[in-house]
Amino acid sequence: MEAKGVKGPARKLARPNARERAAARREQAAAISELLARTYPDADCELDYRSAWELLVATILSAQCTDKMVNSVTPALFEEYPDPRALASADPARVEVLIKKTGFFRQKAKAILTCAHRVVDEFGGEVPDDFDALTTLPGVGRKTASVVIGTAFHRPAVFVDTHVKRLSKRLGLTRSDEPDDVERDLKDSLPDSVWTAFCHRMIHHGRRVCFARKPACDSCTLAPRCPRIGVESLGKSKR
Repeated sequence: MEAKGVKGPARKLARPNARERAAARREQAAAISELLARTYPDADCELDYRSAWELLVATILSAQCTDKMVNSVTPALFEEYPDPRALASADPARVEVLIKKTGFFRQKAKAILTCAHRVVDEFGGEVPDDFDALTTLPGVGRKTASVVIGTAFHRPAVFVDTHVKRLSKRLGLTRSDEPDDVERDLKDSLPDSVWTAFCHRMIHHGRRVCFARKPACDSCTLAPRCPRIGVESLGKSKR
């Protein structure tokens, strides 16, 4: 017998289906993209480069290193070895000395030297503008290839570094911590015409405002649209 005032079992709130979640994510991505464009209209890659080759090398060197540090060592490197053919014939020990400040210099020297050989032997000394071809080169994963495709060759690309990954989840643009999943979610949510600029702007914002451990939410231009996913747990972890 039902208790008075109760007409039946309580109804569960319907959860949004996959299509509704995707639509909400696209709406959120469009709003974030517009706010970022207003805040950082001229945002671009912060690695110094004059060619696709220089950007490729600089991006490889930037692994676990700041762009500022990479920019401090690449002028001397490119002065001595200005192109793939020159670097391919370089003394590895000399290259290690030139890039030592970037960290993991032995592995990085091996990567850029082998990369130079491959670019010369397989691509006639020119950096390929094809994503699949780029990812066959030593030291070049999806992120590095996407940076070169989007920044040097000005073709649509989504590159997921630590800032893009962190901000995408914090802003509700993805549920995943896996770079490949984040890349897919961003591509599904944004028109390809804004992919490259969006990623550069996200990186700018992550470096200047939306820090990993203590985001400056009070001064954030994205605050009106930010669900602050995971931000509260940062404060709790310090108690």
